[in-house]
Amino acid sequence: MRIGLTGGAGTVDRMVEQAERAEADGFSSLWYASAVAGDPLIAMALAGRATSSIELGTSVLQTYTCHPVLQANRALATASAMGRAGFTLGIGPSHKPAIEDSYGLSYDHAGRHSEEYLRVLNPLLRGEAVAFEGDDLRVHASPSARPPDHEIPVLLAALAPRMLRVAGEMTAGTIVWMGNAQAIETHVAPRITTAATGAGRPAPRIVAGLPVAVHDDVAAARARAAEVFAGYGGLANYRRLLDIGGASGPAEAAIVGDEASVAAQIEALFDAGATDVWAAPFPVGDDAKGSRARTRALLQELARA
Repeated sequence: MRIGLTGGAGTVDRMVEQAERAEADGFSSLWYASAVAGDPLIAMALAGRATSSIELGTSVLQTYTCHPVLQANRALATASAMGRAGFTLGIGPSHKPAIEDSYGLSYDHAGRHSEEYLRVLNPLLRGEAVAFEGDDLRVHASPSARPPDHEIPVLLAALAPRMLRVAGEMTAGTIVWMGNAQAIETHVAPRITTAATGAGRPAPRIVAGLPVAVHDDVAAARARAAEVFAGYGGLANYRRLLDIGGASGPAEAAIVGDEASVAAQIEALFDAGATDVWAAPFPVGDDAKGSRARTRALLQELARA
């Protein structure tokens, strides 16, 4: 199974060690949020040089706060610095409260913005010049960094129908958070697959991210998940996906239970159409270290299966 983990471990040195351990343990990938270490790309480049095969991806870098020309140059520099294939660029428009309330930018046309952004970003990542005139972006530029010999896959964080269409038509796939098996099977997979097929593209990747805890007391695990991940339930984009999945909130979407139950829930994600599972382990109970170790042990077993 293609099972990855959340990346980010405090210092850059620890992030490199984390990547080395994850690769040795058989995990397929690590996924780094945009705020990790202030900006995860430097640490990812160093981690990529210290490893040989594990995929290192962003989940996700914000589009509104980074012009696509700059985003392309950052990605090209990171991929080149890694010195090998394995860097995946996950991007997304983020959420209205962050973009409007924190940054003072308009979030009125997130779908249109994302589509135009990719029309600029994609050719730049291939080393091509861009001449684009859109409603939100007007760009005439060339990349300042040389593209590596290998492709840089792009994943679009896509939860709404339009975003899933754009992801299928213009990227290698999507990376989603808070989408359970029901949401993947009934909403994400059919929409993005139809779009990719219509555009003549290969079958898209669907990276499904969820909190995971192996614990015998399911009620206690869900109560803990409700504390740790409560904020996601208040964001409209995640709320939509939770509703489609029939989950009352993040705690209900979380994958929890004993080893057999968690394994079955992860297998259900793959059966629903996910190509990768991005697990975000969280501790339950007084022994946080032991709780994390138990969860990781099962995830490692499944990753090696």
